[in-house]
Amino acid sequence: MSQETTVNHLPEPIRPSGVVQLPDGTYVYAENLPAPYAGPQVVHQHIHQAAPDKTVQRIVLGSGVGAGAVAAGVYFGPLLVAALTSIAASFAFLAFLALVLGWGVHTVVKSVGSPEGAAAVKNVRKARRKRG
Repeated sequence: MSQETTVNHLPEPIRPSGVVQLPDGTYVYAENLPAPYAGPQVVHQHIHQAAPDKTVQRIVLGSGVGAGAVAAGVYFGPLLVAALTSIAASFAFLAFLALVLGWGVHTVVKSVGSPEGAAAVKNVRKARRKRG
């Protein structure tokens, strides 16, 4: 019995994961090779189950727009919220300032008014009562 016949009857050796046989018969260790491109990946998720700040990012990634749009959503989303909050705070402060100034003017005019002014106010009130 020759050595060749003995080798042919042996089982195929078990190769560790990551070892790939090339077409020329050689073996290479290729654990970190990138996967071949198989087209766009479609991830089926329910958007309404995502957190509100992640919803736009998932829509963008699902439509295949890319990382730039996700980065823009991550950056400009909170920036937009901060800007709108700042604008609303400014308007609230201006409304409060107008209220305080109006109350101050009213108080000053009422306290500085002369007796003739008070008499005029009474006459206007009487005229309105007669009409009404």
